[in-house]
Amino acid sequence: VEVPRWTNAKMEISLKTPMNPIKQDIKKGKLRFVTNCFPHKGYIWNYGALPQTWENPDHIEPSTGCKGDNDPIDVIEIGYRVANRGDVLQVKVLGAIALIDEGETDWKIIAIDAKDPVASKVNDIADVDQYFPGLLRATVEWFKIYKIPDGKPENQFAFNGDAKNAEFATTVIAETHKFWQTLINQPNGGNTAIACQNITNTNSDNRIGKEQSAK
Repeated sequence: VEVPRWTNAKMEISLKTPMNPIKQDIKKGKLRFVTNCFPHKGYIWNYGALPQTWENPDHIEPSTGCKGDNDPIDVIEIGYRVANRGDVLQVKVLGAIALIDEGETDWKIIAIDAKDPVASKVNDIADVDQYFPGLLRATVEWFKIYKIPDGKPENQFAFNGDAKNAEFATTVIAETHKFWQTLINQPNGGNTAIACQNITNTNSDNRIGKEQSAK
């Protein structure tokens, strides 16, 4: 979890920093915050990323016609609990929304904490409207308008903003995991400027020891 629900600080995994810690995004020397967009307060779900995924900026996604955004794949966790920043949650994948952010594919995986009280009842995107009525509509609206207060136009979506099902989302995750595997095995992340040092991937040229990672 990078951003807990109802908070405004734009926190994200820092890809250029060794070991990829979560930091607040900075633009033009200023810390970034998401503006409240009526009637919403901050992020309307727990927001984070799936580890070991990467949206390849050199790959044109056939279903969207746009290249990847050079980030891990984003996750919207819709359960009842307000998570803490840095929490690692096991989630059930329910679907995906294809945001087109400034001409780049920016997948938003819709998921629920596996320990949520209704997780056993929610198995696919069609179940979201039943147990979380209005949330999908609000999610598309939020992503559509959240940059407008910063002077940017509305964001666009593939599939007319319709959410794809769990099977489709799982395929997207598998593809971005393969892109990550290629990335992590390139010396120094290839030409991406991404810090790929890690302590767990035994087959990676970028693996380092725990003592070195703590420096």
